[in-house]
Amino acid sequence: MSLNKVMLIGNVGRDPNVRYLEGNNPGSQGRKVATFTLATSERYRDRSGETRENTEWHNIVAWGQPADVCERFVRKGTQLYIEGRLRTRKYTDAQGMEKYTTEINVDTLQLLGRRDGDGAGYPADQPGGGYQRQGGYQQPAQPAYQQPAPAQAAPQAPAAPAAPATDEGPTDDLPF
Repeated sequence: MSLNKVMLIGNVGRDPNVRYLEGNNPGSQGRKVATFTLATSERYRDRSGETRENTEWHNIVAWGQPADVCERFVRKGTQLYIEGRLRTRKYTDAQGMEKYTTEINVDTLQLLGRRDGDGAGYPADQPGGGYQRQGGYQQPAQPAYQQPAPAQAAPQAPAAPAAPATDEGPTDDLPF
């Protein structure tokens, strides 16, 4: 058994680069792919008590419908929730050297908002916007807090007669 799953919440580092791969049929546009970077940050205090921040940059690749959402709504600074799979691929650079890159292939993409909080560019009928493939993560709705209603008195069985108190210890015959 194996598992290859990545879950990230971060801010987009640059506008997505959207392109179309050549289709098999002449005249067809082909499959859409969007690539961009996502920054995740971790804050901690060092031994001297100063706050430090460590930022990791992730290469994101979205295909098909998630690429559509990226093209329409994702811009630099947009906060996203992404679920996907790690992929490492080999390529040859312009100087003929073989290189490797690790990317996250998107399975689930959800718009969380913009870093500046204005929410510009998101559809009015979808607060925060979003796209999810079937079976993707979705945070459960939190019910509003309500004061618990007083419990109605349930009929109770008559209490067992109390054992007489003795100085000799418990009257039960349990071995412990």
